[in-house]
Amino acid sequence: MGAYIYSTLVYVHLLLFVLWLGADAGVFMLGQHFRKRHLYSLSERVVLLKLLMALDMAPRTSWALMVPVSLTLAMAGGLLQAPVAVVAVSWILGGMWLWLVWYAHLHDQTPQAQRARRAEFWIKIVIMVGYLAVGASSLVIGKPLAAGWLAWKALLFAAIFAAAIMIDVRFRPVGAQLARLLAEGSSDATEVPLRRTMDQARIWVFAVYGLLIIIAWFGVAKPF
Repeated sequence: MGAYIYSTLVYVHLLLFVLWLGADAGVFMLGQHFRKRHLYSLSERVVLLKLLMALDMAPRTSWALMVPVSLTLAMAGGLLQAPVAVVAVSWILGGMWLWLVWYAHLHDQTPQAQRARRAEFWIKIVIMVGYLAVGASSLVIGKPLAAGWLAWKALLFAAIFAAAIMIDVRFRPVGAQLARLLAEGSSDATEVPLRRTMDQARIWVFAVYGLLIIIAWFGVAKPF
């Protein structure tokens, strides 16, 4: 039974990774087509944007669930030296984070959604600091993660949080810029600032993709 549970956790962990990176690739492609204002009408681009936002919920959901699932997997595999309460807290934080993500999505463009996103932002800050501390401590004293490769995964996962937070920061002007585009129509005055904001955020998007690929390699190769 124990081996069955562990194998199931490994499967869920891999499934979350595939959904995260795979769906994010779809989000990226939709974003690329949204940028082509000379190829699509504004109404067509709005449809692409709606599809992008719907598909984006897959990586956001996977990211929130990855935290408790990965910690549970590490403890089940004997790689995490910590009280069971730590894993329990991770599920509570992951559940709160997931609820906030979906609440903000379903109540978009409302004050409630803005408050939910602010709360989500601070949860991500807390988790990022936690992973950074766990990874650094494990490399220095060998605890709470027993394997060096897993400690590096924790540090790289913290870096994903940092990059994703920068995406959110860079994307903050998009709401107002998009509203202006829809109100005034497509022109250099409405398109260029929006394109500039998207370009600035893309740097951090690529950083997340690269970090995910490296983390996956560490999990398979276990080099340290």
